[in-house]
Amino acid sequence: MSDAAVHFSLTGEEILTVHLKGKWQMETDIPSTETAMEQLERHPSIKRIVFNAMALGSWDSSLVIFLFGISKLVLGRKIQVDKDGLPPGVRQLMDLSTAVPKREDAKQSVSRAGFFSRVGSDVTDFAKSTGDLVTFIGAAFDAFVRMVTGRARFRASDLWLFLQEAGAQAVPIVSLISFLVGLILAFVGVLQLSMFGAEVYVADLVGIAMVREMGAIMTGIIMAGRTGAAYAAQLGTMQVNEEIDALETLAVPPMEFLVLPRMVALTLMMPFLVLYANLMGILGGALVAVGMYNINILVYLNRTKAAIGLNDLFIGLFMGAVFGVLVALSGCLRGIQCGRSASAVGDAATSAVVTGIVAIIIATAVITVLCSILGI
Repeated sequence: MSDAAVHFSLTGEEILTVHLKGKWQMETDIPSTETAMEQLERHPSIKRIVFNAMALGSWDSSLVIFLFGISKLVLGRKIQVDKDGLPPGVRQLMDLSTAVPKREDAKQSVSRAGFFSRVGSDVTDFAKSTGDLVTFIGAAFDAFVRMVTGRARFRASDLWLFLQEAGAQAVPIVSLISFLVGLILAFVGVLQLSMFGAEVYVADLVGIAMVREMGAIMTGIIMAGRTGAAYAAQLGTMQVNEEIDALETLAVPPMEFLVLPRMVALTLMMPFLVLYANLMGILGGALVAVGMYNINILVYLNRTKAAIGLNDLFIGLFMGAVFGVLVALSGCLRGIQCGRSASAVGDAATSAVVTGIVAIIIATAVITVLCSILGI
């Protein structure tokens, strides 16, 4: 079979016949559409183009490209292109490529919402998120009541696992952060107290600050970034894998099976972690007082003992328990609300940390004001 060739013939003055011959392959020399352009310019009375492919051999996309070139030449000339003489495969490719014409208005226009529209949208989203939060808290409380009455359905092995994850496994990071916080408090306090020759009272400052506020706050923030994000990621991954939907299909309440053991475990472990954080903070303060300012260790410990009361200790432990509930609820809420994509899991973990920390700060302010009003 010879290489690709094309020649033209006129039928009357209005019909141009395109004769396709030979082997139309990419590796061969393909005729140019300029010859077709010469024919159209030489015979402006042409109204129709037909094809004769009787002598056509094997072909590939090079033939389709040539035919598309001819189709472009007749645009705006009111010339009809008749494809009946082409092989069926060629006709199908050309019809498929032209089945969806390019839309001139396909480019989307960017419109900016007005001020009141944005405000209304934000208010609506806030109201919806508030409603979801209240509903979730109510469902969590109902699950807790069912657990107290012995009707909640969850595995005891899961509870023990979450107790270990929220308790023993969190000790190293709580130790480091609390020790450094106590050290910083002592260093900043002793610099000011030394101006009055009252360096020994740094024990009072560190002890009260750690036991009453900072121990619980720092532990809560640590657990929000560590455990709260983990809860959101775990439940978010289950949401993506449709495991939560499977539990609901099996009539297993996700609130009892997934959320309740996590919430109970973190709430139980937080007071113990806060108590341990208080100890590490006091030791960090002692390192600065004794090591840098030569305060006797016994004097430091006696001042700490005299400064801290049971009210301070119980307030700190109570704050720790409250922070445990808030962090667990924040992590589980964002995990349950997670979307169905991998990026949504990361967004849920981030949102859980932010929500948990904001809740901790707000709860701290409320508890501090209430203690001030009650005089404790």
